[in-house]
Amino acid sequence: MERKFGAFTLRIDVTLCVGFGDCVDEAADVLELTDDGLVRFRAGAPDDTTREVLASACAACPVDALSLHDETGMQIVP
Repeated sequence: MERKFGAFTLRIDVTLCVGFGDCVDEAADVLELTDDGLVRFRAGAPDDTTREVLASACAACPVDALSLHDETGMQIVP
């Protein structure tokens, strides 16, 4: 699944997610854990979330289940 935040797209690969929740700690306004322990986008997440917050969430994931892409689609984190 993916969502746009300004010029950036945050992608979540739920097949890789193991539910550590480190990404949620970094971007609690954007991400949350489901009852099954997988990450998903929080309803009503602000569209103006900064690149730094999104990149921190991606970097915090120990299994690289999150990735950040620029406006051209190029992956920039991890």
